Amino acid sequence: MTVQNALTVPPASRHQRVDGQAMVAFAPHGIRDMMQVAPARLLFPYGREGDFPLAVTVTTSGGLTGGDRIALDILVDAGASATIVPQAAEKLYRCLPEDAPTRIDTRIVLGAGATCEWLAQEAILFDRSRMRRTLEATLAPDARMLAMEMLVLGRGAMGETYTQGLIHDAWRIRRGGQLIWADTLHVEGDFAAQGRASFGFGDATAIATLVYAGPDAGDYLELARGLFDHPRFGATSFDGLLILRMTAADPQALRKEVMRAAGILRAAIFGLSPTMPTICYC
Repeated sequence: MTVQNALTVPPASRHQRVDGQAMVAFAPHGIRDMMQVAPARLLFPYGREGDFPLAVTVTTSGGLTGGDRIALDILVDAGASATIVPQAAEKLYRCLPEDAPTRIDTRIVLGAGATCEWLAQEAILFDRSRMRRTLEATLAPDARMLAMEMLVLGRGAMGETYTQGLIHDAWRIRRGGQLIWADTLHVEGDFAAQGRASFGFGDATAIATLVYAGPDAGDYLELARGLFDHPRFGATSFDGLLILRMTAADPQALRKEVMRAAGILRAAIFGLSPTMPTICYC
C-alpha cells in the first residue's frame, strides 16, 4: 500500500453558521422578561418623553450569510405598549451553492389593548444571497400594531446589481385567532429576467411594505393615500388592516419616504412623535 493510498481524505469542512435568538416581553410597568443568544442582542436605551418603551435589536455578527438564522420574539402584554427597532440595516451576503438560505423570523404577540411598533430598517440583499424572511403577528381583537419591512436589491453604491438568488418574504397576521392577511413575495433564480420583467419590479431596487393593524385602520386610508403622488406608491384598507406598498429605483429616496410615512402614521394613530427614535434613524 502506498503512502498516498493510506491517507484518508477528510470530509469537506462545514462553515460555521450563526443561530441567534432574542425575546423581549413588555408589561404595563416595563420589561418583564428577556432572552438573547448571540449574535442577536437587545439594547434598552432611554426613549423620548411620551414615547413607548423602546427596545433596539442588534446583530453583532455584522451581517448574515447562507445557513445563518436569526429569530426575534416580541411579546406585549395586555394594556402594554412597545417600540422595537433594529440598530442598523441587515446585510445579507452571497450564499455558497451548498448552503441553506439565510432565515430571518420575527414573531409578534399582542395582548388585549396592547400597542406595538415594529419599525425595521432595510435588509440589503447582496447579489446571489438567498433569504427566507417571515413576520408573524398574533393580535388580540383590540390590539394595534404598526409594522414595516424594506428590501434593497444589490449594492448600488458599489455598482452591484441583484441578478441571482432567492427572495422569500412572507407576512402572516392573525387577529383573535383568525388569519386576516397572508402575503408572500417569492422570486428564485434568475432575478434579472423575472424581477425586471414588465410584471415584476421594473427598474426598482428597493421595496417597502408598511402595515397598520387595528380596529380603526380604515379611518386612516385617506391620510395614507394623500402621503404620495406617484404610481409607485399605493394604499388599501380592509378587515382592520391598512397596507401601504412602495417601490423605487433609489433606495435612499425610498427610505426617506418610508420614514416620513411611518412618522405621520405613528403621530396620527398613536399620538407619538412624527420622527423615528434617534438611536437608529439619524
